Amino acid sequence: MRATLIYGAGDVRVETVPDPKLVEPTDALVRITRACICGSDLWPYGSLPVQERGRPIGHEFLGIVEETGAEVTSVRKGDLVVAPFLYSDGTCEFCREGLQSSCLHGGGWGQNGVDGGQGEAARVPQADGTLVKLPHTEDADLLASMLTLSDVFATGHHAAVTAGVREGSSVTVIGDGAVGLSAVLAAKRLGAERIVLMGRHQERTDLGRDFGATDVVAERGDEGIAKVRDLTGGRGTHAVLECVGTLPAFEMGLGVVRPGGALSRVGVPQYAEGPIGRPLFSNNITVTGGVAPARHYIPELLPDVLDGRYQPGRVFDRTIGIEDVPAGYQAMADREALKVLVAF
Repeated sequence: MRATLIYGAGDVRVETVPDPKLVEPTDALVRITRACICGSDLWPYGSLPVQERGRPIGHEFLGIVEETGAEVTSVRKGDLVVAPFLYSDGTCEFCREGLQSSCLHGGGWGQNGVDGGQGEAARVPQADGTLVKLPHTEDADLLASMLTLSDVFATGHHAAVTAGVREGSSVTVIGDGAVGLSAVLAAKRLGAERIVLMGRHQERTDLGRDFGATDVVAERGDEGIAKVRDLTGGRGTHAVLECVGTLPAFEMGLGVVRPGGALSRVGVPQYAEGPIGRPLFSNNITVTGGVAPARHYIPELLPDVLDGRYQPGRVFDRTIGIEDVPAGYQAMADREALKVLVAF
């Protein structure tokens, strides 16, 4: 089969690799029909040291079940399924608590002999705890929206939930990438009254307004903080959803959260240390967020996607085939594409 491998910064290749096979009785084989490139894939694309052997990459996909192990009961051959960006058994103590991202028997795609998600097929470990069955459809827009459940929509929702967004909340979303825009949509879905989107790419912020943003702030740093404060009567917002992962983004979040509020980080942190001292303590600021347990959220979000009430698939602004994945990475790295969908 054809699959995407990364050899180092800027070096993504599509190569022929062995077809996946069942290894454990809890495995399933999925023929991938939709995949995508994630903003978090751009971190290794920009900085991974040179590797002698390429490693599989990609962690968002949906497709058709081709074969199942003897112990798999929740899906069968021919089912359309979506795979969260982490696999999980669904039965350990953390999975039962809704924290599948900390599953005792789970893991990530492209690691420890598991296929990546940007290829023609994948072996799915712990299929019963991981895969979610979807209704069959030929609707390309609906397929795109269902694909976002594997990561970006679920991650945006996680940011909003952990920050306590509720009816009447005021929210600042930092970042106009696919996760940031998904966070806007998630905050709107949970009833936020005011949503300030901090981003400076107009095509993206225009989509953010469609998703529910009431204000857009293009400024960054102290200037951006002052603008959000000015919009909120000097108080800041109840919730801040930090969807970038850089230290300046985190610091801006601390600057715009109101006393008693919460700052949720779902952008993968690219820093080891940050300011969490006296100001947070004095103002009763909660810092929360983390790796989204997408598998936990999919059953809640799926009905609203199926009935068209929310269309998170609009974050995809380019569709390519598998052979064009390297160009898709470059387009996203160059900010020429928001989020690239791979159709098979």
